Amino acid sequence: QPAEEGGAGGLAMVEDGLVDRWGIQEFYGMHNMPGIPVGSFAIREGGIMAAADQFDIVVTGKGGHAAKPHECIDTTLVSAQIIVALQSIVSRNVAPLDMAIITVGAIHAGEAPNVIPETAEMRLSVRALRPEVRDLLQERITAVACGQAAVFGARAHVDYQRRYPVLVNDAQMTGLARQVALDWLGEDGLITGMQPLTGSEDFAFLLERCPGSYLIIGNGDGEGGCMVHNPGYDFNDACLATGAAYWVRLAQTFLV
Repeated sequence: QPAEEGGAGGLAMVEDGLVDRWGIQEFYGMHNMPGIPVGSFAIREGGIMAAADQFDIVVTGKGGHAAKPHECIDTTLVSAQIIVALQSIVSRNVAPLDMAIITVGAIHAGEAPNVIPETAEMRLSVRALRPEVRDLLQERITAVACGQAAVFGARAHVDYQRRYPVLVNDAQMTGLARQVALDWLGEDGLITGMQPLTGSEDFAFLLERCPGSYLIIGNGDGEGGCMVHNPGYDFNDACLATGAAYWVRLAQTFLV
């Protein structure tokens, strides 16, 4: 599964004929997670990781001298209004029990303090756990960005890129994965009540092609543990033997 972080290696593998070439019937994957005891597993059926999409919004106005803002259309101001308005989508358009996230991770406008820039660019990361919510976010983000820009006489161009889909664990395959852990480790080896994760994973492309399940293995829950995607993260080697042994047991159970 190369280029998992942003390169959609899972999709490339499927498009390269992975399933047909090797006669794959089911897919299983595993991800370590800080905050869960070493040697324990968290397993959940249905949607377990969110879809992740990217929006690039370019606002075009009229640049000019900072001392004459009345002769300009200030794209920095327009962008600020768009950013604030975007946050109303989750609170007022998405059902309270549905998960949705709109994060403006980057904004670039101008180079000098005394110049009003003609263009400004924003880059957004957007997450959802249901396809219907994903569609709604695309529609509303586009409408809000363009509408807010128009209020100030500017224009907004929205480039929407669908990246990773929702990762959905098959109920039957997840039941098998859970039973393997239960038979091996007992109730103490399973974390109950696992909630969906708002992160994303390109393993979702594999599960769109074949049924399967994606499990979480504990990386440790000690004080000072650091979440993944953080410079302070430390992979816990103590979970390696458990993870490897689990794959052996799963394969044995599948082949019986």
